Order: sequence, then structure tokens, then C-alpha cells
Amino acid sequence: MKEIIKSQRLGEEFLRIKHKSGLTLLLCPMKGYSSAYALFGTEYGSVESSFIDKDGALIQIPAGTAHFLEHKMFESEEGDAFALYAKTGASANAYTSFDKTAYLFSCSDNFKESLSILMHLVTEPYFTPQTVEKEQGIIGQEIKMYDDSPEWRVMFNLMEALFEKHPLKIDIAGTVDTIAQITADTLYTCYNAFYNLNNMALAIAGNFEVQDVLDLADEILKPAEPMTAQRILVDEPAQVVKHRVEQQLPVATPLFQIGFKAVPKSKEENLINQVYDEILLDTIAGEHTALYRSMYDEGIINSTFVGEVMAGRDFAVTLFEGESRDPDKVYEALCGEIRRMQREGIDRDAFERSRRAIYGRYLGMYARVDSVASLMLTTQFGGADMYTVLEAAAGATYEMLTARLLEAFDPERSALSVVTAPKEA
Repeated sequence: MKEIIKSQRLGEEFLRIKHKSGLTLLLCPMKGYSSAYALFGTEYGSVESSFIDKDGALIQIPAGTAHFLEHKMFESEEGDAFALYAKTGASANAYTSFDKTAYLFSCSDNFKESLSILMHLVTEPYFTPQTVEKEQGIIGQEIKMYDDSPEWRVMFNLMEALFEKHPLKIDIAGTVDTIAQITADTLYTCYNAFYNLNNMALAIAGNFEVQDVLDLADEILKPAEPMTAQRILVDEPAQVVKHRVEQQLPVATPLFQIGFKAVPKSKEENLINQVYDEILLDTIAGEHTALYRSMYDEGIINSTFVGEVMAGRDFAVTLFEGESRDPDKVYEALCGEIRRMQREGIDRDAFERSRRAIYGRYLGMYARVDSVASLMLTTQFGGADMYTVLEAAAGATYEMLTARLLEAFDPERSALSVVTAPKEA
């Protein structure tokens, strides 16, 4: 099944093809570009803590398994996939997020050879007790490094303050204790459950030939059985666990993150609401706002102050973060401004400036091959297409954003995380 989707604004099109193997192909040839960027992703990330298998059994997944599996997929009986990519000249990598895992490469030459490596890498798992034990030591060191990272701890301390049950509060890499529970059988169980081609998508943008992709898919990909793993969603309370958390680590200036916990909706609604939340973050405390200027002039924020949205299949969080000599005062100022806006209304000029800024930022993403591929993969897993976010930014109205402000920015469902330097004895 082939679907051609075209943007009325951009005049470009991309193909969405359901391959006979079960894999969804998302292809956007971009004329005039010298490079290609490919992302092979599965809708399986760190928040997957359990599932029900085809026999009806409940399978518990040790925290960090998705990330561990990502590391191990680069190994095969023939050796390391990075060595193969070195021969084609491609730059390769992978990442695990809360709700997906993706394997990627970019190249200017030898596209077909590099894509072949990617397809074999993702569809041919190879795990042994010996290689798993070796990886446990490597990732264990990585976890210890992140445990000492102020930037990492300020975020996950915030997640622990916001969430009572949701695995979002657990480090993507897991803990030293949880990864010690991972075996080769664990990896095969999770691979077979979630690296099902019906649960995956291959997104490619830039300089490539569609027929080369189709030929390789026909040659390499075998038809997948229907997806049988049943996800188990967490019944997360609406309220937060605590409103403030602090940890002491070596930092020159205290770090902070302020998070607002929203009630998640459907995948597509979460995707669209992410765009609305980005507009609201800029409307509340973007660089053009009176609040930003007053906090900056007072010296309680600096140029590191930014807003961010984290949204996925069953979670939605908006964040303000940065450095501050008085994070509590920043928290108080933000919550006060949000309450004022909820009471008196959003400034229409500020809303329109922010809407145009976010629209412009999304528009710029369609000019880069890596961003186009990422948009295709993210929106596919969000139940939409890559133009959905652009259309959401273009079509956002004052009334929509007013409703979203009341819904997603409740100071009672917020928390402040701070990392400060140890106090002198």
C-alpha cells in the first residue's frame, strides 16, 4: 500500500508505503541535496516496563533493557556494524528515548550499501551470555557517570517529583541493579516482542532513489508475524509526588528544572498539544516577554533559561530550565505569571508572536534532511504525518491556547528540581 502525502504550504511530498514485510517506509526524496539521512525505529523505549505476551503471560522488563538492547544490536557474528559503516563512509549512531529506539546513518555516497547494513543490523539480533555480561560492565560505568552528572540528575529528580508510578521517572539506562538482571534471553524476549516490523518504521530523507529502498526491502526484510505483545499502561495519578526536590553536586551555579505535569490524551492529541505547549512556553516566558526581561534584569536567570516539552504515548510534561542563584524565586515568578494569565487572559500580541516563532521553527526543519527524517518517524509513531505539527502551529488559535493553558499549566501539578553545590563545612 502506497500513500503520497503532500504539503499545501511546502509543495513537497513524501511517500508512506506499507511494505509486505509489515514495515512502514517513510520516504522523502529531496532534490538538490547532497546527503541522505535514514532512521530505522521501533516504538519501544525505556518506559516499557512490562507487557503481556502471546500466551497471556505477564512479562516484567528490567529498567534499562531498551537502552541495553540498542547497544547490543550493533554486534553480530561477523563483528561490529560500525566497522562496516566505516567502509561505506557513512556516519552511524543510535538512541533510546522514553518511547522509542532508533538506529541511524547519514551519508553522501554509497547510500544503498549503508542502507543494507542498517537493515541487516536491525533485523538480525545476536546476543550471547558472554557479550551481555561484558556490556553490563560498560553500561554500569555509564550509569555511574550519569549519577554524577548535575544536568542528568536535575531532570530525573524532577521526574521523580512529578510521577508516582510512571517509568518516566526511571533513568533511561536503568540502574546498576536492574541491568544486572538482564540476560540474553531477556534481550531476545523484548526484541521479538517489540522489534516486530509491524511496530517499526524506516524514515529516509535527502538524496536517494526510492527504488533502491524498495529493492533492498524486498531482498532483506522477511514478513513479520502480527504484533502480539500487549502494552500495559500505567495508571498515573494526576497529582505530583512533591513540589520541590534538591540534590547537592559540584556546580558553579545552581541548576533548576520546573515541570508541569499534564494529563495525557491520545497519541495524536499529545503530538498536537506538544506544539501548543511550545507556543505557550514562549508566550509565558520567551525572550520577548516582560517576565523574561524582569527575571533577567533581576539576575535570577541568564541566557541558559529555556523551555522544553516532553510528550509521548502516555505522558506530557512542559519544562523551564536553566541556571539561577535563586531557583525558588524563578519558580514563584513563573507560577505567578501563569496564574495571572489564567485569570486575566493571554496577551494576544504575545500569543501571535510566539505562534509565528514556533511555526517558523518548524518550517525551518523541513529544509534539513535529518530533521525531515526525524519528523517522519516521530509523527508516524504519533499517529499522524510529518506535516501535522506544521499545520498545528499554523492553525493554533487564541481560544485553543487559552484552553490548553488552563489544562496543562496547573501550578498545583508542578514541581521544582534544584541541584546546588555542597555546603561548606
